[in-house]
Amino acid sequence: MRPLSCLKTGLGVLGLLALAGCEEALTSSVVPQVRPSAPPPAANAYVPPSAASQDLARFYQRIERDLLTRGLLRTDGGGPDTPYDADDLSRNFEAIAFYSEYPDHTVSLGSRQTDGQLSRWSGPVRIQTEFGPSVLPATRTSDADQVQSYAARLAKLTGHPISTVSRKANFHVFFAGKDDSAYVVTRLKELVPNISQASLDLVANPRASFDCFVFASATRNDPNKYVRAVTLIRSELPDLVRRSCIHEEIAQGLGLSNDSPAARPSIFNDDDEFALLTSHDEKLLTMLYDPRLTPGVTVDQARPVVRIIARELMGQPL
Repeated sequence: MRPLSCLKTGLGVLGLLALAGCEEALTSSVVPQVRPSAPPPAANAYVPPSAASQDLARFYQRIERDLLTRGLLRTDGGGPDTPYDADDLSRNFEAIAFYSEYPDHTVSLGSRQTDGQLSRWSGPVRIQTEFGPSVLPATRTSDADQVQSYAARLAKLTGHPISTVSRKANFHVFFAGKDDSAYVVTRLKELVPNISQASLDLVANPRASFDCFVFASATRNDPNKYVRAVTLIRSELPDLVRRSCIHEEIAQGLGLSNDSPAARPSIFNDDDEFALLTSHDEKLLTMLYDPRLTPGVTVDQARPVVRIIARELMGQPL
């Protein structure tokens, strides 16, 4: 503002001196100052969803309403109408923990899981939540809180180190919509340089029937020890189905990689009767990380031990 006040100075010797001072002030004041460059926008900065994404969200809302109307997507964890015993638990554990339902839920990230053998994590599981640009900021907070709470529950059930982190994750949970394919594909290429083209195609152009899925990876030297996993959950999903995906896909990424039509009460059943982890499923996770079972053990080798663990958990005599 100083140059503007200088223009009002009067004439005369004192005025000329004042003007000379003003010229100096003007000369120095108009020199462009170097300013720090503005930071670039975040790669996943919020972008409102397209009309196609909003149509898909309405489609999923109709599906959720239909399932609820039919008494499905239960959240009670099972009750008197869903009894099971140790034999049921043993049988369901064998079907769900020793086999994989390719390609519907577990897709390879570069190494192949061997059916008929137990696969799980041997090291700590560090879960990081990531979001596509079309996910509302408030929804991102809610989803992250859900994942954090569930990770703590899984750690307690399994006795295995499972936590949420903001960096150096080995289990990434993506919430992304129809508009976010390019972002997710780019991130997956960064996270998993050897990811298969089939997996990238599934992410880039998922069918509407794929509301969520998980990619799991082991090493070539230890094909039954998981070291990395990626879960994709559609951001267009309504709240309950979204929570259901969090529960099922993260648990499947821990090693319960199959579904069974005989499992009840369970989320590991394609009948959609239960939306959230049940008492039965909690026991499956406890069994999966029982130290008496080791990665790579075959179903036949493990069967006697599985029966013992199941009876212990059900309080039935050995």
